[in-house]
Formats: sequence, structure tokens, C-alpha cells
Amino acid sequence: MLRRLHKDQPETFAFTSANQKWAEAQITKYPAGRQASAIIPLLWRAQEQTGWLTRPAIEQVCAMLDLAYIRGLEVASFYFMFQLQPVGSVAHIQVCGTLSCMICGAEDLIGICREKIADKAHALSADGRFSWEEVECLGSCANAPMAQIGKDYYEDLTAARFTEILDELAAGQVPVPGPQNGRYAAEPLKGLTTLQDYDSGKTQYNASVQLAVDLGDTIKRIDGTEVPLLTPWLGKAVPAKKKAAPKAKPAIAKAAPKPDAAATGKKPRTMTAPRKSGADDLKLISGVGPKLETVLNGLGFWHFDQVAKWTTAEIAWVDSNLKFKGRIERDDWMAQAAKLAKA
Repeated sequence: MLRRLHKDQPETFAFTSANQKWAEAQITKYPAGRQASAIIPLLWRAQEQTGWLTRPAIEQVCAMLDLAYIRGLEVASFYFMFQLQPVGSVAHIQVCGTLSCMICGAEDLIGICREKIADKAHALSADGRFSWEEVECLGSCANAPMAQIGKDYYEDLTAARFTEILDELAAGQVPVPGPQNGRYAAEPLKGLTTLQDYDSGKTQYNASVQLAVDLGDTIKRIDGTEVPLLTPWLGKAVPAKKKAAPKAKPAIAKAAPKPDAAATGKKPRTMTAPRKSGADDLKLISGVGPKLETVLNGLGFWHFDQVAKWTTAEIAWVDSNLKFKGRIERDDWMAQAAKLAKA
């Protein structure tokens, strides 16, 4: 999709004083010369302040980050989360139109947007208070169809309920987000079939909805007055250079496990140490990790050809000592070892 800056642009842009402090603080997250890494949070903050991303805002952010304007435009035009045209002063509606939502009635929701807001996506309503667009999957497939309005999800929508939500927003209300059909979260429509003793009544709504209700900021513009500024790394003293920690004493190797005297089966021929050529890497056998290799070495097995010769009775003895009954035959260590021995 071709994304261009809107033809009508304001002459200037400036962060609010609080947002300016927030933006400057974000830049300090990154080392000198790497401040360009802050471009997405700063562009997002600019959009949150005005509702959409203007050319002066992009240029202002680039100036703060010492970037060529084209670099900022590249980022803004690449990511669909940035709105490059004016959006409704009350709310911008994003209707999910991907498979699950489409099957469950997203086309009806889009039809309502066309009827009540504007015939085309990204166009303002007649009073300039609303706008809408169809978006790709928003990840709430279990609660389809759904729409994102401002910062929150409105799920399990019907055409009737979606119409009511738009009317409530127009009347200055903020409808409670989340499932709109009485579900607590995303449990089956007929009720829980597992975890039935789970106490879902700790809060009136699920955690996400409860926070939205508590904050009451579903469609509120961010202007920087939100406190505290989330910059805990600022104002901290540079830690003094630590003295080199004393070298740790080498760990004492644990003794290899001794064969189980009560093990069933027949003990294979074992070795007290590997051959002069060195031990084989038994971890090359699928199913043998570092820990099992240590155990096998402790039992006297160092080479592939030893493993390849195990009989059924000998497998039973090794099984008893490994405490992983059935693994040897399941992964066919003997056949693997035989191939590795030849290689």
C-alpha cells in the first residue's frame, strides 16, 4: 500500500513541555551516537499528542535525533501504526478484518463504519469526530469479531452492540472495553470446561479491562501530564568501579556414580578409563546429553563400540543404572553407536 503524507499539513509542531521532557529522557536510554534508536517512541508520542503524525512532527523528531528528515519519513511511512492523515477528534476505529473476525461478522462492522462515520477508510466523519480503517489481525481471534478503539480492544461484537458503542462515544461516554457478550475473558462461550474452581471474581473485569476502567483513558490523548515519567534510569549516580572479584576456587568434580549393586540384567564389559586415543563423544548419540554421558563414563562406557555391542540383558543392566528405563531401545543407541563407530 502506498502511504504518503496528507496534503494538508499544519505549519508547526511542538511537544508539550511535559512530552518534551519525556522525549528527551527517552533519548538518554541510548549511547552517544545511537540516539536514532529512539525514533519510534518519539514518533509515537508525537502521534499520541495530536492524534496523527504530521510532517512538522516528523521533522521535529528528526531534528532532536540529528537525523535527515527522509529517515524519519521512511520509518513513519513503513509502519502502519502511524497515521499519516487526520483522525477523528473523539476516536479512530480500527476494525479487524482478518479471517476469524471476517467469518464472525467483521463485514457488518465495516458496513456500520461506512454508514455512521464515512464511506471510505481514513476519511473523517462530517463533524470530524470519528474516523475508521480496516486492519490486519489484532490477535484477539477467540473473541472475534473485534475492533480496537483508542488504546483498548472491544471484543465479541455484534452489529447492534457496535452501533451502541459508537453512539456512546459520540455522547461523550467511554464504553467499557473487552468482551461485549458477558464473557470474562476468552473462555468458551458455554462456560469453563477446565479450571472451574478458578476464582475469576478477584476483579470485576479481566485484568486488561480492569486497568482500562481504572485509568479511564481508552480514548484519551497523551499529553505528558501522566505521572510519573517512566525514566527510572535518570538521576542515578554512575556506579563506582568495582574491584576485581577474587578468583573462585576451582569446583571439585563430583565423583561419578557407582554401579547399582541391585541392578537387574547382565553387566556388560566395562573399562576403567578410555583408550589412549581418547574417549568418544557419546553425546553424538541422540538421547545422550552431558549428564548422561558423565553417568555412562562413570559406569565404564567411553566408546561407541562398547555401546553397539550391548545385548538385551546388558541393556536391562544399563537401564537400571541410568534410571531412564526404555530410552536406550526407544532411541536405538546400539544402531546409532555402531554407525558412529564406523565413522
